[in-house]
Amino acid sequence: MEIWINPACSKCRSALTLLDAEGAGYTVRRYLEDVPSQDEIRAVLDRLGLEPWDITRTQEAAAKELGLKDWPREESARGRWIAALAEHPKLIQRPIITADDGSAVVGRTEEAVREALSRSRG
Repeated sequence: MEIWINPACSKCRSALTLLDAEGAGYTVRRYLEDVPSQDEIRAVLDRLGLEPWDITRTQEAAAKELGLKDWPREESARGRWIAALAEHPKLIQRPIITADDGSAVVGRTEEAVREALSRSRG
């Protein structure tokens, strides 16, 4: 299991606390420092079953500067969204937990973190 975090994020810290309390084995990726490539973002989107606009933090300053709210949310624009997430990782919703069964969740709630745990434990 891997968890993409921003250490300054309270939701990320809560997810880590829960994983630790459950004795889960996981790897931490500080995705603002170890920025995911476009291919890695595509792979995590596939695992999440989501589109790039579904995991974009549209209230961030960079999103406003890029005018993301006006970008089309359709297949033809998917690559543009993924490129923006790779170039501006702060736009990626967090934390993202990739489970051992090949799925992933956005772990913003205790329920979502527990779902990733159960998927990883089988």
